[in-house]
Order: sequence, then structure tokens, then C-alpha cells
Amino acid sequence: MPTPSHHLHLRKRLHELMELYPHPSPYKRFLDKSIYVIGVLGPLFGSIQAYKIFSQKSAEAVSMSMFAFSAFADIWWLLYGVAHKDIPIVVVNTLWLIVNLLVVAGILIYS
Repeated sequence: MPTPSHHLHLRKRLHELMELYPHPSPYKRFLDKSIYVIGVLGPLFGSIQAYKIFSQKSAEAVSMSMFAFSAFADIWWLLYGVAHKDIPIVVVNTLWLIVNLLVVAGILIYS
């Protein structure tokens, strides 16, 4: 049976494996900051599909299975982000889930 100090030593070793934030490398610092912009722009540009469906009142040539599976995958990523307390993953996948559910709703309404 492990001793209580075993847990502390394990946590210390796991913490040592993590990278510094902000990272000392300018390249990784740039990636760390730019991912927030990309994380918001992706769903913003993806919402153009939902806008097109609702403005034209037509879901012709839009794949229900693709957007339904994307919404399912977003839920899975959202659960992953919540479980790991990773705020960027939670925010981005919440935005994508909203976009994908809007498209699915538009397909159901207008097809």
C-alpha cells in the first residue's frame, strides 16, 4: 500500500513534465496567444452556413449527418475540456456546438 507521501511525489513528478506558461520560446508564446483568436474566428466563419440557411430559407445541399456528427463531437470535446478544466477547449467547443446546432435546426426547419 502506498504511503501518503507517495501521492505528493507523484504530483511533483507530473508537475515537472508540464511546460512553463507563458512559454520562454517566442514561437510557443505566439501560438499560445493566437489560438484564442483562431478559436473565435473558426466558429464565426462557420456560422456563415447557418446564416445562409436561415436567410435563404433553404437547406439544400447541406449534409445533416455531417453537422449532426460535428455537434456530437463538440459535446464530447466539451466534456473533455470540462473534465480537464481547460478553458480554451470549453469555450471553442461551446461556440462550435452552437453553430452546428443552428445548422442542424436550419436543416430540420427548411428541408
